[in-house]
Amino acid sequence: MLDEVVDFAGEALPGASVPPYSETVFLAELGERVRSSRMRCDLSRRELARRSGISERYIAQIEGGKGNVSVVLLLRLASAIHRSQPQAA
Repeated sequence: MLDEVVDFAGEALPGASVPPYSETVFLAELGERVRSSRMRCDLSRRELARRSGISERYIAQIEGGKGNVSVVLLLRLASAIHRSQPQAA
């Protein structure tokens, strides 16, 4: 997940090979990636909130592209999601 976030940030930051970035678009796409990662691990927002220590309401805002999430909170979300992924046999 962290690699995806780094790749995504590199695509959306100034100087990348894409048109000038939009913070609104960046936050919306970041929120969608958090949501899809959470759902891929079959986690509810409530469970992700419990595991990450971030309120369920704030997770909803992030997933909706409305929360301007800090790097530290993003790391906590990524860590909680990563720990929820099924382990390969």
